[in-house]
Amino acid sequence: MDWLTANKIPVGKTAKMIFDWLKDHAGVFFDALSVAMRGLIDAILLVLQGPHPMIIVAAFVALTAFLQRDWKTPLLVLAGFLFILNQGYWKETTESLTLVLSSCVVCMAIGVPIGIAAAHRPRLYAWMRPILDLMQTLPTFVYLIPAIVFFGIGMVPGLIATVIFVLPAPIRLTHLGVSSTPQTLLEAVTAFGGTRRQTLWKVELPYALPQIMAGLNQTIMLSLSMVVIAALVGANGLGVPVVRALNSVNTALGFESGFIIVVVAIILDRMLRIGGKK
Repeated sequence: MDWLTANKIPVGKTAKMIFDWLKDHAGVFFDALSVAMRGLIDAILLVLQGPHPMIIVAAFVALTAFLQRDWKTPLLVLAGFLFILNQGYWKETTESLTLVLSSCVVCMAIGVPIGIAAAHRPRLYAWMRPILDLMQTLPTFVYLIPAIVFFGIGMVPGLIATVIFVLPAPIRLTHLGVSSTPQTLLEAVTAFGGTRRQTLWKVELPYALPQIMAGLNQTIMLSLSMVVIAALVGANGLGVPVVRALNSVNTALGFESGFIIVVVAIILDRMLRIGGKK
């Protein structure tokens, strides 16, 4: 077996060469991207941390009532936020929500158009599928390495690593929703003289809305799963006390901060559980 090992395929060396080349020749692009992501993060942080916490809580409760059209879910959201305030994790929660909301904005802005294009071009989706599989199966810690190389340490590399990991979800679910539009419905629109733009906006997207909302829900849940990992590259939020508890073997701190992450996940999941509504 020595001959096989001696002729090792240079996967790692090739990846390093690519990253070094990108760092040397695309520095302006990565600097501009970093500034844009930093601006998005700062804007969301300002909205969440500027007003009094109860104003933000009231806004989330009102949004939940508008989306769900009942009183039980807003009450659950209110109880969840009051528990977070009671435990003293409001600042960390807003920082994690900033990371989640930022990744949602970026992932949905990129993922939905790509999913629509893939649904209309089966060959494009066949070409994209192995790349999406790689993005979802590659260990998430691997994403942190190029993120640090290109963007340094802080919230921005945490956001970039989160986006790369989460992006396949909205792409796949948007593709599924648009491509599953009944053929008879599409033929009826064409028969009545509907253009491709009208077919997309008035038929395909409304029909695919439950799947797109499911993609948004998955984006949020997957982003929350990256909170702790993003803390390893300097991203603020609920992952910081979890990492601190792990380093100091502090059971109380670890369970406390971990339970807050669960509460945030439940709040966001219940708020946006409208994928099945027509």
